[in-house]
This record gives sequence, C-alpha cells and structure tokens, in this order.
Amino acid sequence: MKTNLNTLPCVTLVDQAAMKQTHKSRAPLSLHALLNKCSFSTPINLLSAIAVLCSVSFTTFALQTQDVASLVAQNKANFGQCLEGKKVEALNAGVSQSRVNAEFDGFTFIPRVIELDRSQPEFVSTFPNYFSKRVNEWRITKGREKYAEHREFLRTLTDQYGIPGHYLISFWGLETNYGGFKGTMSTLDSLATLACDERRSRFFSNELFLALKLMDSQGLKREEMQGSWAGAMGHTQFMPTTYTNYAIDGDGDGKIDLWGSEKDALASGANFLWQLGWQPGLRWGREVKLPQGFDFQLANNEVKTITQWRALGIVKGDGSSLPNSDIESRLRVPAGHQGPAFLTYANFRTIMRWNNSEFYAIAVGQLANQIAGGAGLHATLPDLPSFKISDIVKLQNKLNELGYDVGGADGIMGPATREGIRQFQAQNGLVADGFPSPSTVDTVLNTR
Repeated sequence: MKTNLNTLPCVTLVDQAAMKQTHKSRAPLSLHALLNKCSFSTPINLLSAIAVLCSVSFTTFALQTQDVASLVAQNKANFGQCLEGKKVEALNAGVSQSRVNAEFDGFTFIPRVIELDRSQPEFVSTFPNYFSKRVNEWRITKGREKYAEHREFLRTLTDQYGIPGHYLISFWGLETNYGGFKGTMSTLDSLATLACDERRSRFFSNELFLALKLMDSQGLKREEMQGSWAGAMGHTQFMPTTYTNYAIDGDGDGKIDLWGSEKDALASGANFLWQLGWQPGLRWGREVKLPQGFDFQLANNEVKTITQWRALGIVKGDGSSLPNSDIESRLRVPAGHQGPAFLTYANFRTIMRWNNSEFYAIAVGQLANQIAGGAGLHATLPDLPSFKISDIVKLQNKLNELGYDVGGADGIMGPATREGIRQFQAQNGLVADGFPSPSTVDTVLNTR
C-alpha cells in the first residue's frame, strides 16, 4: 500500500544529544521510525535526503516478522560480495577510481546500524515532553553565547540570505547542541552497511557515492567523517545529498567542512533555508492566547489573516493585541486546548521543509525567540501522559469502527487521525481540538 508521506509528520535527525529519547518515542514520527516503515520507490535526485524522506511514496514493511539477528548475520555474510558490486556502481555514478580503490576495501559492516534501522518506538511523546527537552535553559544560554560569538558573521548571512542569525543558531542547537554531539559512527561504514541492506539499498548507495565524491571535492578525511547511524553529518546533520547541493564555504578557506568549521555550517544552513523558500522580514509565528469559548475546529485547518484571527478575539501570548495585518497564518494547538496556542506564518512551513515536524518547527521558532532575548512561553505546558503506539492503534481501530475514517491503524497521529478525533469530539460534546487527551480516548474506546 503506498501512502504519500506529505500526509504524515516526519522528522529528521534532531537533537542528537537527546537521540535516545527521540528514537524511543515519537510525537511526530522520527526519521528513524519512518525509515523503519518504508522502502523507497522513486529516484533520490531530490531536494535533499531529508526532503526525500518526507515527500516520496513508501511501501509499508512488516518489521514485526523480521528476525533482526538473522538479517544482520545474512547482511554481514553478503557484505563483501555486495561491495564488489557497489564498486562498479560507484564508478558509474562518477566516483573516481582512486577513491574507490582507497576506500572500498576498508569498509566495515556495522551490525548496530541494522539494529537501529529496524528498531520500533514504543511510545508517542507529547508536545510538552518534546518541547521541554529541547527548549531548555542550557540550550538558550549556550545559544546566546554562540549568537554573540558569531554576531558579525551572522549579520553578513542575514544581509545575503535574509535569514536572521538567531534562527540559524537555533537550528544548530537543536541539531547537534551547537556541535557538542555530531554523532560517533563512521559515516562511510554506516552508509556502506545500509547500501548493502536490501530494503533501501538504492537510497543509501546514492548517499554513499556522494559522500565519496565529497572526500575528493572537499578534502574530507575518512576518520573525521563521523555522524549519525543513518549518515547525517556535521554541525547541521546534513545528509550527503544536502551537503552536495547546499553546503557552502563560509570561512573562505576554499573548502566546505561541516565538521570543523562553524562558519561553513552556519552559512550552509542559511543557504539551505533560503533555497527552501525563507521569506525575509517574516517571523516564524508567535504564541497567542485564545478567548473563552473559542471554536477549536478552526485550529490546524483554517488559514486566515492575522486581522481575521484578531477579530475572533485572539491576542498575543502576553495578552496584548495582535496587529492588523494581511499576513496569512494558521492556528496550531500541539497539546490540545489545555496547552499553548500558536499562529504560524509562511516561514514556519519553511522550517518544516528542513524537518517536517510541527513540534520541531515550534521548538526552532521559540528557541530562536529566546536566543534573541524574547520571553519564554506564557502558557503553562500541561502534564500529559505519553501514549503507547499500541494505544493509538486501538484508538484508530475504534474510530474506524464508529464510522470516522482515519485510514490504516498505524499508531501515527497524522492529519487523518486528528481529524477523526475532532469529528468525534464535535459530535459528542467534547472540545473539538483533535487531540487524544486521556478523557477523549476513554470516551472513544467506551462508545458503543
């Protein structure tokens, strides 16, 4: 069954320092969990490896029946033979003969990569859990230090690309803790291991070949190329496709080094965001406060001007009036009616093109605000329980049984599931925010 990934929340390699938490739970679907559910069926010559994962079609994969241990053993046994074939493919893809000769015989199969690739999350995290782990005092304070350190350089990037510096610092902080954790796995060995795994061989073979080309074009050294298990690299955690297409030389030394050069990383982030469609002069959005009795069916679905939202009684998070403006925006309530609310603008969607996750985009925007000296959230983050994936599956099955078509029961809180919940809530006297609060879930499951 093929499903358009644009209908699902997906995230890339975010917050490497909190990777264990990120990949054990998902509020949006993590890249690693997404990889575990898909095998690619289209060419990889797209915006970036990240964009591929969030836009192409995929075929669902029955991981439950996969014996990971036997798969690891099989892939390891076939690794040498696979690499012989990949040598020919690499040459045909434009990798130099000298690079093939220098690197292929040194590739090492990494069993842990396959294990991580097949791992399954157990819990769905909530927005309060996700946000509090990422927009914290350490990251705000460190971000302000880095913002001050690179202030002049960031100003030149803003002049050239239109991206305010505090946003670039925010992305950097969320991706790798400002370079504090860029990953510890060999990029080449990880990519070679995944290129020789049948499920997504084509995708990772392309990434491997591009990484080898980068060694020649940028003078990268094998021992320095370390990152995530899936091949994301450097301060900004770019996959080789993104590195090749959008990374630039920021420090003027004639090469692009996303590991060793903070200026290269910041400039590359600015170029990438600009290419993704960032609108200069426009913020990401803002926290807002909703009036009593607000119709939550307008959240997430309706696009209105700021003036129109103002007419409905919405004010800024601090209680002051919204400006009159024709800027179009969308209202988002990531924790339901009990949590904070946000109006998001066009650049919010640009952030989601870097990482197609509502939670991630809000975290980027709010962290950027606070790095620049803005206030934290005015609303209190509610104490919400994390749901097991199996609980969401039960909820989806029950909604389908009751006539609210949410599609397949996959445990993913995508748009169709949220809309099904919203419709149920509206028809049963509940606040129709589309959020699976414990009371809503109990009501659904107990409805006959």
